[in-house]
Amino acid sequence: MTQQKRLLIIDDDPDFVEGIKSILDTANYNVDVAYNPKDGLQALQTGSYDLLLLDIMMGRGAEGIMIARKMRKDARLREMPVLIITGIREQMAFLFPGEPVHPRFVQVDEMVEKPVEPKLLLEKVSALLEAAEALKNKPK
Repeated sequence: MTQQKRLLIIDDDPDFVEGIKSILDTANYNVDVAYNPKDGLQALQTGSYDLLLLDIMMGRGAEGIMIARKMRKDARLREMPVLIITGIREQMAFLFPGEPVHPRFVQVDEMVEKPVEPKLLLEKVSALLEAAEALKNKPK
């Protein structure tokens, strides 16, 4: 039996988080939640997660971008897949289905728009976890 995957959601919208967490719990993921960027960063630094689901607009602005950028500079966190779930598109210079206008703007693995359909959410989470597992098991 494979080990249950641990996911972290960082989003400041409690209603949205409750819905997403419920979908992921039902799919048998172990889900932790942080409702602000500070708690989210602390959870990332102290916990061990297989995937991050991250909102962009929190606190004083686009603090989700700051978290994604910090993760990519951290040797322990840089390989963790990041799924951005956001209600904004053009304002962030992103084109869907997830291609950034400029690749160094912020490195994320996938991006979906709120509200996200449960089936799409589960497909994206599963694909990101499988890709990360394949990278871990790839011979060096």
